[in-house]
Amino acid sequence: MSLLWEMEGRKAHFSIPSLIALVCAFISFNSGAFAGFLLAMAAIVFGVIGVLVSLAPGIRGGFVSVVSMAAGFLGILVAGIKAVQWLF
Repeated sequence: MSLLWEMEGRKAHFSIPSLIALVCAFISFNSGAFAGFLLAMAAIVFGVIGVLVSLAPGIRGGFVSVVSMAAGFLGILVAGIKAVQWLF
């Protein structure tokens, strides 16, 4: 019973990997082709980690991680377009 009272008093917080994924995803759009690709891949990796961490009780960030992964996939597409523009 005491465990229930302890968990009830704690406030849920966002996980660090979900926030890192969000930052990487947004920075990838303002970077060049290579850096944008690397940052988009980092956003996807940290997004997956964020989803796994958000399964723990008292941790939020599952939706932020999913949005970050989607933005990471879009960032890969944008980096590919930037690379093609740079080549031609």
